[in-house]
Amino acid sequence: MSLTDARLNPPPTRPDITRAVCRGAGRHLRERGYAIVKEMTFANGRRGDIVALSPSGELLVVEVKSGVEDYRVDGKWPDYRDYCDGFLFAVAPEFPREILPEDVGLIVADAYGGEMLRDAPRHPLSGARRKALTIAFAKLAAGRLALLEDPGL
Repeated sequence: MSLTDARLNPPPTRPDITRAVCRGAGRHLRERGYAIVKEMTFANGRRGDIVALSPSGELLVVEVKSGVEDYRVDGKWPDYRDYCDGFLFAVAPEFPREILPEDVGLIVADAYGGEMLRDAPRHPLSGARRKALTIAFAKLAAGRLALLEDPGL
């Protein structure tokens, strides 16, 4: 690649990759019947990149990883398990999947869609926690919709 080509077509940045993977994983989950919200904060202060609510009421948390370094420096992902029925990573197609733990789900995605390569092992939430999280999910989604309908709020 020439210097001119590199300037005209720079490699994607970490935020670019994160946006693309998040978009594709979200599309995939919606195709499977899930409602999703992005950036949902839990009671422990952690924020799930994608939280997905299934038609049956199960909650998934999807942690998007932009690359190996992003994965290696992030030790907080086990903290999400208390806030979902199943936990997954979503990564770009070129991500080295063999470094990810096998006891979590896996979505490989780009900006246009994704594929579930491994379903998330289930660890059901208690009824009280599920209700609280479902209400928080609904309030977050409704609040964001209200801002779209009336940006002056």
